Amino acid sequence: MNFLSVALGGAAGAMGRYAISLLPVRTTFPYLTLVTNVIGAVLIGFIVGLAESREGISGNTVLFWKTGVCGGFTTFSTFSLEACRLLEHGNYFAGGMYAVLSVTFCILGVICGKKLAV
Repeated sequence: MNFLSVALGGAAGAMGRYAISLLPVRTTFPYLTLVTNVIGAVLIGFIVGLAESREGISGNTVLFWKTGVCGGFTTFSTFSLEACRLLEHGNYFAGGMYAVLSVTFCILGVICGKKLAV
């Protein structure tokens, strides 16, 4: 049952990530990946906050949302590739800002998500 929970959540998360990638935003800066990572950070913080503050949430539910949905939705590997590409193409300022903004906003997203769950 654990594997099924993760698999179903992962499929839902991947579809959500793909849906965001279809938004008509065309720039050299990877805004959609940044937005996806921040949403994912808020979501995972919210899920962890709920699981820590409330009893009765099943392990399969947490696996579905945290490991499945968030794992399928967030795009840290894509973030890493895009930051690397910006740097490789000499866009040092954009690459550095993208990395700093992604890490900063995603950490803040987890904190906000946890607070929303309380």
